[in-house]
Amino acid sequence: MRRWLALSLAALAAFAPLAVLADAKIPADLWSGKKALEDIAAQLSFGPRAMDTAGHEKAVQYIEGELGKTKAASVKGQQWIDYGDKTNLSQTFLGWARTGHGGTQHAMVNIVARFYPDNPRRIIVGTHYDSIIRAYRDKDHPNGVMPGANNSASGVALLLETARVLSTLPPPPVGVDFVFFDGEEGPKSLGEGDREWRALGSPYFVQQLTDFYPNEKPEQAVLFDMVCYKNLELNPEPNSLTLGKPETEKFWRLGAEAAPDIFKQEPLSFPIVDDHNAFIKAGIPAFLVIGFKYDPWYNTTQDTIDKCSAGSLEAVGNTLLKYIYVM
Repeated sequence: MRRWLALSLAALAAFAPLAVLADAKIPADLWSGKKALEDIAAQLSFGPRAMDTAGHEKAVQYIEGELGKTKAASVKGQQWIDYGDKTNLSQTFLGWARTGHGGTQHAMVNIVARFYPDNPRRIIVGTHYDSIIRAYRDKDHPNGVMPGANNSASGVALLLETARVLSTLPPPPVGVDFVFFDGEEGPKSLGEGDREWRALGSPYFVQQLTDFYPNEKPEQAVLFDMVCYKNLELNPEPNSLTLGKPETEKFWRLGAEAAPDIFKQEPLSFPIVDDHNAFIKAGIPAFLVIGFKYDPWYNTTQDTIDKCSAGSLEAVGNTLLKYIYVM
C-alpha cells in the first residue's frame, strides 16, 4: 500500500486501466500458440544453440530482434566471460579472475527486456535459451544433434509471445523483466549429462543483481522450461515450495481453472535444480514451471517440433498473463 500511496496522481492515472483488466478475464485468443510454434521452428532452424556455436549467436539475434518489435522499454545484453571452472567463476564475480588460467572460456550473454521500468514493483519472468551440444541420452545417436524443441526453444517461445501480448494490454500492477538466461545447460553444454553440471547465466545475473535493481530486489522470479509437450503435465516443484510457496500455489490455482489436465496439484516427488535456485539462494521467492515428464524424447535427437502443441503453450501462456495481472 505504501508504494501506491507514494505514486503521483499522474502515475496513478497511467495505471487506471488495471482494475478493469484485473477484474475481467483476459481474452484467451490474444496469446497465440501458433505464433509460439513459429518461434520454436525458427530456433530449430539455427541448429545447436549451445555456447560457442553459430546457432547460439543466431538465437541471441533472433530473441533481441523479436523483443525489439514489442513495447519493451529496453532490451539489453548482459555480457561476461565464464572460465569454465568453479574457482574462476567465483573469482569473476569478485572482479579479479580475468587471468585466463584454468578452464575453458565462454563468451556469454543474458538478454533482459524491461517493461514499465518506472514501476517500483518488479518481477522476473525467465527461461534459458541455450541447448545441449549433443543428444547424449539417445541410445542410437548419442553424438547426434539434440534439436531442443521442448528443451529449450519452448521457454523462449513462451516468453516472446507473452511479451508481444503484454505490449497490447494496459499496464499490469507490476513491472515485468523478461530474462533469457545463457548457460543453463552448464559449462560443458550437456545439462544433466554432466556430473559436474551447474547453471551459469542465472547465478551470474543474481550476483550482478544491482545492475538492474540498484535499490531493492525484485519481488519474485518465475522460471519456465520444457512447456510445449502435447501430453504436458505440470506439477509444483519441491524447491519452489521452500521460499515461493504462496506464489507457486497461486500460479497452479490459476492454471488449473483453465487447464486442469495440465496443472496437477500434487508436487513432484523429486526436486529439480534449475535457474530458479539462484534466486531462492538470494532470498528472492522463485518457482519453476517445468514439464519434466518427457521421456523417451528428453535430450535425444527426437526432441522435435512434432512433440509440441499450440494448446499446451497457450495454457501456460494464458496462465502467466493472468498471474501477472493479479499480482
